[in-house]
Amino acid sequence: MAAKGKTTKEHDEKIAKMFFSSVYPHYLNKVVKKGRSEKELQEVITWLTGFEGTVLGDLIEGEDTFKEFFDKANLNPDASLIKGVICGYRIEDIETPLTKKCRYLDKLVDELAKGRKMEKILRIS
Repeated sequence: MAAKGKTTKEHDEKIAKMFFSSVYPHYLNKVVKKGRSEKELQEVITWLTGFEGTVLGDLIEGEDTFKEFFDKANLNPDASLIKGVICGYRIEDIETPLTKKCRYLDKLVDELAKGRKMEKILRIS
């Protein structure tokens, strides 16, 4: 693992070039296996990115890379409240903005799969 908060250039480029539509089925499988629904998964994605309805559906079916996906997103101002470790990295220490946004999404999906209450996942006080 890289030093605390330090991701490698190669790691960041790999994430940037991944297609959202190729990762989405993995997110869906992870949450459904744990008894959560696709509707809940999409609610979490909508909260983070602002994408909903047909726009989100087009992204799920489309060919946007994570870079393109997050370039189009309207990131929730409360996203900075997402903290913790995901994929071996402490989110709040990740320095590359795109990688941090991707890890925000990974963390939300993880919390959903672990059965966390929606109010907690969506950082509703």
